[in-house]
Amino acid sequence: MSVFSDNIRFLRAKKEITQQDLADTLIITRSRYVSYEDGRSEPPIEVLVKISKFFNISIDLMVSVDIRKYPLEQMLNLPDNRILLPIVIDEAGNNSIEIVPQKASMGYLSGYSDPEYIESLQRISLPFLTNGKYRAFPAQGDSMPPFKDGSYIIGKYVEDIQDLKKNKSYIFVTLNDGISYKRFKSKNKKSIEVAADNSFYKPYEIPLGEIVEIWQYASGIFPEDFEPDNLDHYNLQEMFLEIRKDIQLLDDKISKSK
Repeated sequence: MSVFSDNIRFLRAKKEITQQDLADTLIITRSRYVSYEDGRSEPPIEVLVKISKFFNISIDLMVSVDIRKYPLEQMLNLPDNRILLPIVIDEAGNNSIEIVPQKASMGYLSGYSDPEYIESLQRISLPFLTNGKYRAFPAQGDSMPPFKDGSYIIGKYVEDIQDLKKNKSYIFVTLNDGISYKRFKSKNKKSIEVAADNSFYKPYEIPLGEIVEIWQYASGIFPEDFEPDNLDHYNLQEMFLEIRKDIQLLDDKISKSK
């Protein structure tokens, strides 16, 4: 037996699926998969990557740490857990910044650990962003002004969830929400609390087990018509409150005139 064989047996049982079901998902025979669980053989790298994606557990964690000893929702707390993170280097040896386009943002969740997917993304280089791995993600909605549709948020890869700093902004890649840009508020044993800068949106919690990647805000790319001084339209809650006050004043005037 090996740590890997014990881990995949444990993870499969947690998901309550049969050996045949998992073998079908991996597009291999049941007997071949059983040999992995029994520790009689080791999977090739392409199958290992598929298993890692299926369980959403990094490869080095599955082959080096006995997962049975730790609650799955706290896996991101383990210092040895490192997400498979493809890095693209240009001809000069510089660490390029991949740009995840708006149309491909939904596909990022399935392609973030695929070197071919990452290599297919457009890239830029910014000389003031060094000492780390950076990636640019599309902004969506109005929850985090001044970013809006058409803007891009450049994030620096966070290796350990313990490195999150209160009230700092991060890009969270999660199983349910995909890509979201929010401000970190707090952390407990099972989840983290995040909030939008636009007070119209309420804070909410993200279960630790749903987090795939975290990127700390580093810089931004704004559309051509961006005007930093014109941010009033982002705070929808204040706008609605003002409208409510105007309606109340109008009602009061009508009542007095009767």
